[in-house]
Amino acid sequence: MVMQFRQIRLFAWTLMLALVATCTPGIAGDWPQILGPSRNGVATDETLATTWPSEGPPLLWKRNVGRGYAGVAVRQEQAILFYRDDRAGKDEEVLEAVHVADGRSLWKSGFAAHFAPSIFPAEDGPLCVPIIDRNKIFAFGGGGDLVAVDLKTGRLLWNRELYREYRNRGGTIDYGYFGAGSSPILERDRLLVNVGGKPKAGIVAVDCESGKNVWQATDEGASYSAPIACTVAGERHVIFVTRYNTISMDPLDGHVRFRFPFGRRGPTVNAASPVTVNDLLFTTASYGVGSRLTRMGAENAQADNAQKVWADDRGFASQYNTPVLHQGYLYGTDGRADVGTASLRCIHLRTGKVMWELADFGVAAVILADPHLLIVRADGKLILAAPNSEKFAPQAEAQLVNGTIRALPALSAGRLFIRDQNHVYCYGVGAEIAHESKSAEKAGT
Repeated sequence: MVMQFRQIRLFAWTLMLALVATCTPGIAGDWPQILGPSRNGVATDETLATTWPSEGPPLLWKRNVGRGYAGVAVRQEQAILFYRDDRAGKDEEVLEAVHVADGRSLWKSGFAAHFAPSIFPAEDGPLCVPIIDRNKIFAFGGGGDLVAVDLKTGRLLWNRELYREYRNRGGTIDYGYFGAGSSPILERDRLLVNVGGKPKAGIVAVDCESGKNVWQATDEGASYSAPIACTVAGERHVIFVTRYNTISMDPLDGHVRFRFPFGRRGPTVNAASPVTVNDLLFTTASYGVGSRLTRMGAENAQADNAQKVWADDRGFASQYNTPVLHQGYLYGTDGRADVGTASLRCIHLRTGKVMWELADFGVAAVILADPHLLIVRADGKLILAAPNSEKFAPQAEAQLVNGTIRALPALSAGRLFIRDQNHVYCYGVGAEIAHESKSAEKAGT
């Protein structure tokens, strides 16, 4: 009887996912959430320019923004910026829609900011990339406020003060080291959020229409890693790297499918997102944690019983950037931005073997497109390279900005969006944009 119920529930869940997919067609070139359309750093339907002028790809536009490290989300003609701004006499977290072609503002929507960091006072802006879905934008601010606004107008639809609700310790809100930093995931009709609250509010599912709770479960602490979703052996998993564990949840009811330890106590951070392919799950963190490859499946779907394939520091120890996967190999950076120097690596996923390493490279975010690797270093250098498992194969490079880039980049319709401490930049890296730029240059001469 229990098995029949689970089969019926699974069928209903699968049907609803199919209906949602039918109602929400994918738009070629969109970057609607953290790490792109599939939350894996892979851009779809992109054709990149493989050569650049000596000064690099053309700068299409540049805008001043407030504080924070939230990357840009893009849907069709709108890019959504998320930052903290107190320049107009109000202290607010601001969602702003700008036109992708020229950066002009389309609308702004502000919400009272109340997060005060305990370690770095100046770093009090939002960290999470917004989510764009159909006619709504969802954003999770630095103070743990989850908001929904209308995509066309920016009108506030609902607001949940999740940290105030679930992390209030006798009148003092526990913001952690840097505030809320785990970008929520939209699964069917609900947002799943690693709140890190108690009791039983480690992960909270919020209805995307009303903002009300669907379920809340576990006492898992909050991390800075964004969850991902996948289906294995007919079971839907939403996988979180939390403060001390990797945990798979059933998005329907919050049931824990499996959990294993991943993290260390003390001043440490889990921030890179998981990477999945078929039934394999890859997780990585710095601070002495390293990497782990796990096999998922129905036979392993009991708590604390996911099958470890390998686990040590031979793969990556990534501080906050997520590696990208191409033909069985992972490309990304190993190491930290604040201690020592990070290296660029290629590793074999199934064994963890380091295929090649470029020492003293620096922390960088990687996007896979076309397929090429677009590598955005924290020092503002952009590198185009081939995904080659035998050697590092750069094709072009340019120093785009002189500031520090910690926000994750976005790629949409040939436009690369990057953000430093004070600005958002849009560069033309697509083949069509490069051709138009060359034509305009010739016409000007």
